Amino acid sequence: MREWAANTDNYTSAVNGAKFPRIQLRTIEQLLAGVAIERPSGNVTVDVTFKNAPKAKSKAHPELGL
Repeated sequence: MREWAANTDNYTSAVNGAKFPRIQLRTIEQLLAGVAIERPSGNVTVDVTFKNAPKAKSKAHPELGL
């Protein structure tokens, strides 16, 4: 499993071009010791991780008087 994770592509940050492993394995011991995942800094003001959903268009409901 470690070899498989090591052979996956990297994520490249759109903000500063830094590369991070897409799949990162942690043991329970590492998690309890506070070993964090490698990811872009939370101090970045631009978050391009998720796209914003489009605004929903309201539909008229004549039976409700709207």
